Amino acid sequence: MLVTRQVLHNSNQLPLSSKSRKPITLKPITRALQSAFVLATICLAPAIQAQNKQNDAASIDHKQTVVISATRYETLLENVPLSIDVIGREELDRNGVADIRDIARNLANIEVKRAPARFTITGVGNATGRDANAGFSIRGQDGNRVLMVIDGVRLPRSYVNGSNAFGRDSLAMDLVKQVEITRGPASVLYGSDGLAGLVNFITMNPDDVLRQASPRKDGAQQDYAGTLGLSWNGDDHSRVLNGTMAGRINPEWTWLLTANTTQGSELRNQGSNNVANIDRTTPNPESYHSQAALFKLAYRPNSLQQHSLTAEWVHKTSEIELLSSRAKLPLTSASAVTGEHANKDFQRQRLQWTSRYQLVDSVVDHIQTNLSFQDSDAQDNGVTHRNTLADRVRLVSYQERGWQANLMVDKLIKHDAQWAQRWSMGFDYANLKVSNFFNGVDPSNADFVPRKYFPDTRDSSKAVFLQDEIFAGKWIITPGIRFDHFDLDVLTQAGFAPPAKTPAKSLSGSATVPKLGMVYKLDRDWNLYVNGAGGFRAPNAQQINGVFDSSTVPAVLLSNPDLRPEKSRNIEVGLRAFYDFINFDLAAFRGQYRDLIYDKKPLGGKGVAGDPAIFQTVNIDKAIIKGYELRGTAQWGRIAAFEISSPFAVGHTQGWDETTHLPLNSINPNKVVMGLRVKSADLDLQLNARHLSAKTEADMNSPYLSKPATPPRIKQFAVPAANVLDMQLSYRVNAQLLARVSIENLGNKKYWNWADVQGLAANSVVVDAYTQSGRAAHASLNWRF
Repeated sequence: MLVTRQVLHNSNQLPLSSKSRKPITLKPITRALQSAFVLATICLAPAIQAQNKQNDAASIDHKQTVVISATRYETLLENVPLSIDVIGREELDRNGVADIRDIARNLANIEVKRAPARFTITGVGNATGRDANAGFSIRGQDGNRVLMVIDGVRLPRSYVNGSNAFGRDSLAMDLVKQVEITRGPASVLYGSDGLAGLVNFITMNPDDVLRQASPRKDGAQQDYAGTLGLSWNGDDHSRVLNGTMAGRINPEWTWLLTANTTQGSELRNQGSNNVANIDRTTPNPESYHSQAALFKLAYRPNSLQQHSLTAEWVHKTSEIELLSSRAKLPLTSASAVTGEHANKDFQRQRLQWTSRYQLVDSVVDHIQTNLSFQDSDAQDNGVTHRNTLADRVRLVSYQERGWQANLMVDKLIKHDAQWAQRWSMGFDYANLKVSNFFNGVDPSNADFVPRKYFPDTRDSSKAVFLQDEIFAGKWIITPGIRFDHFDLDVLTQAGFAPPAKTPAKSLSGSATVPKLGMVYKLDRDWNLYVNGAGGFRAPNAQQINGVFDSSTVPAVLLSNPDLRPEKSRNIEVGLRAFYDFINFDLAAFRGQYRDLIYDKKPLGGKGVAGDPAIFQTVNIDKAIIKGYELRGTAQWGRIAAFEISSPFAVGHTQGWDETTHLPLNSINPNKVVMGLRVKSADLDLQLNARHLSAKTEADMNSPYLSKPATPPRIKQFAVPAANVLDMQLSYRVNAQLLARVSIENLGNKKYWNWADVQGLAANSVVVDAYTQSGRAAHASLNWRF
């Protein structure tokens, strides 16, 4: 017999269904601002308990926020001992989110790197900006340490080698209805790559669209509904057309089709030197196109089970004229670069079947299954034109193709009115083939041979996890554990060795990862939570077997088949408030990391003929990262027909290497976001002020770049502080038509993001090329039918 799962809205009810470095100091003004803000927010909450509950609906809405990422099934956010950001479709649209970079704009301790496209095709390896939106950084950890999934399916990893880089912006935001960002390790439920956190993209379902349509005259839902949207973004002059259609075939079958197409140009900055040579600071000319489509067919034979077939397709292309690669006149060398062009082509396809069963009078209450196949293929092509010598061509590809299967069951055991537990158990399996190929033409080098930088590899993993939610009065205690085994199996040496001097080796390993979370409900409006969790990340194929050894380039990359998985131990303590006047989440965290993988660490050599620079990916000893976050919304009440509120977020992270006691360069500066929102039935206006702290020399592992290692040395560029103001305005013309306008950087402030400029010389003449966009407008129209 089957029953329906319910998400409880009464938080007090049991489930009825189933050697350390001295801390880095903040700037006095920034420290005072953040401390005062935190204290004021906490102290305000008790003072307003006696106020009338005029904003009770807002409080209820916040308490009833449902998340999936924390437990892999629907759970109220207030019951979760984790820091999770939940960004719904309405907020994504209101903030003009066009890609993953826009998601991080107002989030504390979260960034997305987007360096300017100033890479090179040939010569000394330089991949600056070739990966575009490189991926998320959460609490100072970035790259593949952050797991990104869409509907539970892992998105492709980033891959960087030489002048080639493939980033992680491999989806279309118009297909997404909700983004959930888990801060801190997610390894117990999701396995490797969840060392720093999880970003879960949840796509739309047919019912999401059908419910938005006006009901029929008899009160029933419409059998067809949809949306059509048109938008323009001023920071890259992109135009976006998107449409969604959903239908009900009969009470059991529904379907959805959504698609979008985007066309744009280079991302603007505040550089002013428009010359066509290496001194250029304005953006290189670029043209990009993106198309995406999502189809879902949902089958619900009764209210007790549901099945869904999903097909997703994403295709992105770009062409860039690299004017910044051109040599300055007069040309004195036959090999002087007179021009470089590059194009990128990325495709990803996903086919997925999910089923959910809900049972009673059985050993388990619920069964969830997920089977998916995903194929992603990225191609970087480029050509270098030289003064009198022949052109050089590079054709580089990276592919990931594989299956993923998940099975999860759970059972509710109710002992009495005050004590119950819901245990869940799952099995995860992933089998991924990873490959790359380097081809091209180099007339000046007769030894050029097409090759693979690492051999074709099968990257597979098998895992079992257990979790138990114990509900005991005001306590919710959640222990969990995961047993994970990974294999990196070399499939063939063909194309790799030779020319590689050492054949590649396979690697396997395992990890046991525990966690323990607790939530204590102080009263109706206060929750205290603590979470201790382990994390791990297995090395990937490129890291253990990646090699480079060229007779014409004075650099050598050595393989390292003895790499160990990264591991961490983390503790987080948090406080949540759900008052009518204010809701907030305050969290303090500390993580200890060991065996962190340092990609392509310099090991010696001057980088000249006879003494090549030597690099190898290695494990480093230990690191500590700690900090805090505060985020929430203050409700100020009504003025006439307008509701007034203030969203806010504060984030601070610091970290250091426990061996050298030096700061970690990956830590982003502090961020403070304070907003003012005025909202009525038809009008929604919001102003956001962002304070971005400076990244000073004291916050870096060294004031100097790693090369040259002997005097005279070159200092790193230190990012100054900045204050930026943004505005968003929405106006509902009628029940079907919604218009939005936003302006980023209203004051046209010239500023930099640290994530984009790491490793940039302070005396560089092209520092302005790394600035963020100046004042930029965005506009959109959305029609619902």
